[in-house]
Amino acid sequence: MRYLTAGESHGPQLTTILEGLPAGMPLEATDINQELARRQKGYGRGRRMQIEKDTVQITSGVRHGYTLGSPIALIVQNDDWKHWTQIMGAEPLEQGAEEEVKRKITRPRPGHADLNGAIKYGHRDMRNVLERSSARETTVRVAAGAVAKKLLSLVGVEIVSHVVEIGGITAEVDSSLPIDVLKDQTEASPVRCADPDAAKKMMEAIDIAKSNGDSIGGVVEVIATGMPAGVGSYVHYDRKLDAKIAAAIVSINAFKGVEFGIGFDAAKKPGSEVHDEITWNSEQGYSRRTNRLGGFEGGMTTGMPIVVRGVMKPIPTLYKPLKSVDIETKEPFSASIERSDSCAVPAASVVAENVVAWELASALVEQFYSDRFQTFAEEIERERQFARDF
Repeated sequence: MRYLTAGESHGPQLTTILEGLPAGMPLEATDINQELARRQKGYGRGRRMQIEKDTVQITSGVRHGYTLGSPIALIVQNDDWKHWTQIMGAEPLEQGAEEEVKRKITRPRPGHADLNGAIKYGHRDMRNVLERSSARETTVRVAAGAVAKKLLSLVGVEIVSHVVEIGGITAEVDSSLPIDVLKDQTEASPVRCADPDAAKKMMEAIDIAKSNGDSIGGVVEVIATGMPAGVGSYVHYDRKLDAKIAAAIVSINAFKGVEFGIGFDAAKKPGSEVHDEITWNSEQGYSRRTNRLGGFEGGMTTGMPIVVRGVMKPIPTLYKPLKSVDIETKEPFSASIERSDSCAVPAASVVAENVVAWELASALVEQFYSDRFQTFAEEIERERQFARDF
């Protein structure tokens, strides 16, 4: 499975093309729209979420509610495009009109891709950079992930995300909570946190940051249950599934770190308090007494829940702007402000959930026969039975 995305933040639409989905898998626009709606929620979001009401159009690869096996094209239109047609239009400008283009950006914002991207591609107007580097692109990454989540749910893999920290406030969440209970609790929380006391403090911290013209980051956790053991590989670095998931997490805008299970705490503990003892019984087959390694050993799934966390830095667009330098005049200035959130961690947890879903689904499609969905699902179930009987 693979996908490409195209589109700019204030362009006419965002597009993604998905390839490699089995034929005969049920899929409807509503499966995707509910994920897009989740991405737009969350305490601390900015005014852009009030402008755009994201819904998807499936323009190829699906007929009468079932995938065809051919590439699937998904489109999300930008409702704000009508205000940007002159600024972002594809047609060439009339001779001498270049200087009349509004909102030309020559002042790079610290923490963004503006300056590095301008140097890389030679853009003197850094709008050419920020329009694509914007987190708006995650809209269609979530759309792609929604398709992957549909596939996973149909083969018994469930996935959930939640916020475990915002602005230094850490949630206390019972790790034994069933995944459906955790999902219900996080969906009901404005900050997608399953600890009500911590959630209240997180919202207060977001309000304080906003009033100070500042922003705050946090940590999100994604949990997936039901993955068969042995998905991924130990034989080459680029086949390790945990490595692919780690790359997917840090590819999300503003994410700067990733860990599995107890993660960086493993550095502080002896091996006897890190590794998971193996057990066996006739009903379940092999299992682990603990899940400190987050469902992975040797780059492969163990059959235990996959637990991965990502850390998101504070959004760099501040209403208390940082200092920078104009690339035309070389004069210092206070960085400009585009529409922004004071905290996007709750929404980012939804993005993280969907990019992990894509990697899990992709790994299953790679490992098992996947031309026909029904055969694909049967093979995965046979693999689960094989592991139980091994």
